[in-house]
Amino acid sequence: MNAGESQRTPWILGVSGASGTPYAAAVLRALLEAGQSVDLVVSRASRLTLLDETGVSFRDAHWREDLRAWLSQGADGTPGAFADVDVSDVRHWSAGDLAAGPSSGSYPARGMLIVPASTACVAGVALGLSKDLLQRAAGVTLKERRPLVVALRETPLSGSTLRQLVALDDAGATVLPASPAFYAGARHLQHLVDFVAGRALDAVGVPHRLYRRWEGDLGAARSA
Repeated sequence: MNAGESQRTPWILGVSGASGTPYAAAVLRALLEAGQSVDLVVSRASRLTLLDETGVSFRDAHWREDLRAWLSQGADGTPGAFADVDVSDVRHWSAGDLAAGPSSGSYPARGMLIVPASTACVAGVALGLSKDLLQRAAGVTLKERRPLVVALRETPLSGSTLRQLVALDDAGATVLPASPAFYAGARHLQHLVDFVAGRALDAVGVPHRLYRRWEGDLGAARSA
């Protein structure tokens, strides 16, 4: 890097094995639209989920091609629902690479979002297991006091998972259940997905246009 160049400081996006890969796609598209750099970590389990939900096989050797195919799909699986997304500022790290950049606190990063987060992932991060790069990067994010969003996509929750979520909250993470809202005028599945993705980005202060924000009940105000 030349001395005059600004240092690349990405958001780390971790994708765990829970159902909900459209949430991750919506977050990634919005981060890139906002001009943010992204480091992507796709867990081994999430690759099976991605294949099941989208038909896309995510391969390390062809990750850019596979990522474009994934991001082009709508939440309902419609191919080509989104125009070709520029992924030139995405860096992919293999989940098994514990020597990767995000495994170290000295690696420059803005923070991390885990979307979606499985209960197994929650447990691993809360207990500091670091069994793969996703969990290790999340642990580094917490110890470096950077923003960490954990978008849990599981139900119902056991007592042990609830205690682990409290532990993550105590450590400074934002626990963000993937709970779509209906007040934003959702008419399609993509709108519900975008609401959750938008709330995740709200938690880390990244601007977006993913959903219509609540501005108060004007009808009630007029009748008061």
